[in-house]
Amino acid sequence: MTDTEHTPAAATGEKQPFDLGTGPGRVLVWFYGVFTVAAASRSIVQMILDFGKAPLPYVLSAVAALVYGFITYSLVRGGEKARRSALVCCAAELLGVLVVGTWTMVEPSAFADATVWSDFGMGYLFIPVILPVTGMMWLRRARTA
Repeated sequence: MTDTEHTPAAATGEKQPFDLGTGPGRVLVWFYGVFTVAAASRSIVQMILDFGKAPLPYVLSAVAALVYGFITYSLVRGGEKARRSALVCCAAELLGVLVVGTWTMVEPSAFADATVWSDFGMGYLFIPVILPVTGMMWLRRARTA
C-alpha cells in the first residue's frame, strides 16, 4: 500500500459522502427503526392469527414494514445512491399513506381491520404521514450538503 491509498477524500478534492444518519437523520433512523419493528410485528401477528379476516390490511402493514426497513437501512448506509433510494421509498411511502388514508376515510367499510396507514396513521399519532415528508426534506437537504 502506498500513501496515496490512505489519503482522505478531502485532501484529494473529492466530495465527501454525506452521512445521512447524523444530526436530524439520526432521529429519522430511530423513528424508521421503531416503525419497522412495530409494523412488522403487527402484520406478522395479524397474518398468523387472523389472515382470513382482513388479508389486504395485513399485507399493506407488511409492505409498510418493508418500506420502513429499507429506508432505515438506506439512512444508516449513507451515500448518494442510498440517499436517492431512500428518497424514492419516502415518496412511495407518502403516496401509500395518502391513498390508504383517503380510502379509509371515504369508504371505512373497505378494510375489515386497520393498517399502519389507515386514517393517515391516526392510530400512530399521524407519524406515518409526517415521517415521509420529514424524510424527504432531510434527504433533499442532504443532496445539497
